[in-house]
Amino acid sequence: MHRTAHLRPLALLIAAAGGLSAADPVVPKPMPATGPASVSATFEPAKRRDENVQLVEAVKGAVVNIHSERTVTSNPDDPFRSSGMQPQRVNGMGTGIVLDPRGYLVTNYHVVDDVQSLRCRLADGTNLTARVIATDKESDLALIKIDPPKPLPVIPLGTAQDLMLAEKVLAIGNAFGYEHTVTVGSVSALKRDVTLNKEVSYKSLIQTQTPINPGNSGGPLFNRLGEVVGVNVAIRAGAQNIAFAIPVDTMIGKAADMLSGKRRCGLKQGLTLADRYDRTAEDAPLRRWLAVQRVEAGSAAADAGLKPDDVIEQVGDVAVSTSIDFERGFLDRPAKAKVRVKRGAESFEAELACGAGTERAASVNTTAAVADAVWAKVGVKLIPVGANLVQTVDKQLRGGMWVNDLSATGPAAKAGLQKGDILLGLHQWEMLSLDNVQFVITHKDLSTFSPLRAIFIRDGKIREAQLSVAE
Repeated sequence: MHRTAHLRPLALLIAAAGGLSAADPVVPKPMPATGPASVSATFEPAKRRDENVQLVEAVKGAVVNIHSERTVTSNPDDPFRSSGMQPQRVNGMGTGIVLDPRGYLVTNYHVVDDVQSLRCRLADGTNLTARVIATDKESDLALIKIDPPKPLPVIPLGTAQDLMLAEKVLAIGNAFGYEHTVTVGSVSALKRDVTLNKEVSYKSLIQTQTPINPGNSGGPLFNRLGEVVGVNVAIRAGAQNIAFAIPVDTMIGKAADMLSGKRRCGLKQGLTLADRYDRTAEDAPLRRWLAVQRVEAGSAAADAGLKPDDVIEQVGDVAVSTSIDFERGFLDRPAKAKVRVKRGAESFEAELACGAGTERAASVNTTAAVADAVWAKVGVKLIPVGANLVQTVDKQLRGGMWVNDLSATGPAAKAGLQKGDILLGLHQWEMLSLDNVQFVITHKDLSTFSPLRAIFIRDGKIREAQLSVAE
């Protein structure tokens, strides 16, 4: 049988469809000289540069891609793992949100946990080394720092409190290492409590159906106004577009606490501050402000004349709209900073100490003479820290000394100490004040136990170094 017998002439097919008769000739019609048929006059094409395109162009500079390396010795899920297995370097990825133009970023704790190195890549392709400044394991947030060649843009912070179900949201992140990946979705649910395993659980998360992948962790979730409403944190494995984000309102408070620890090292100013906001219309930009809720008697805030219901407008050269801005204003400043305060319809300027109030500052016992002696002999500037900053590492710790500055040629720098480390002990003594440090470096038996065993915290882990100090 010839296969061509199954073919039918085109004319017969047309006739069978109710068109031409089998006897009619088939004459192909030429295409119009004007080209393809024009679209209907009623069709109005949408703008290619729509609101999503404009949003991404406006905010992408404040999103940072994070790449990490950590060392693992075995697979914890492998029941046949061997304790003698050779260590392996494992690459990780995540995303960060710029909080301050000087390079302070917020990301997830699990992005930086137990990493040996951190590298960040900006939207313009610049690669920078990053270091961990502070962590909050319970909330799964961390503060890291890069040193950019120029000031970075900062994203407007919105709120998750007025999010609506099915509201459109957009995420930018380092998905599977594909940097600055943009995905669009909507809000699926609010105030979700999520348990990932026996050790990790979250409260009151935003659930979205925005496509999120490994590497998006720590990155921003935006509303259509370009405001950050959440920090992407987790996905439901095996599900279809079930993703979760930490509400930005939670992040603001936690990030401010971490900045405060970096700046004041656990010392309080006697201020209780409240982040407040309003939105005049559904599509209007959010307005945020920072109000004084309480002032402790005898504190630095009381000394500066602050009162409840005052509004903090500016600290130094930083305009304040959130508690993060308040802490940013004190970063890298000396003992005091100018603060502009609004009380009723009037604004005035006050001077607020960066650390403790008058009475507390005296109890710290950090005299200039002792500080100069420590700098001369050890090459380090230290600030006392409270127990709250070190007990996240070990509950038995009572405090330490924050490394605020180093002499490049001093013993501390030569031993490998870095700015941001917390010195816990020298030789066999804990270090809670500069007097403790002076006691060790002027000890009559210093020569018998030098080099000194220096115990310190870096990146949430206790480490050790050998410090050579001459008598």
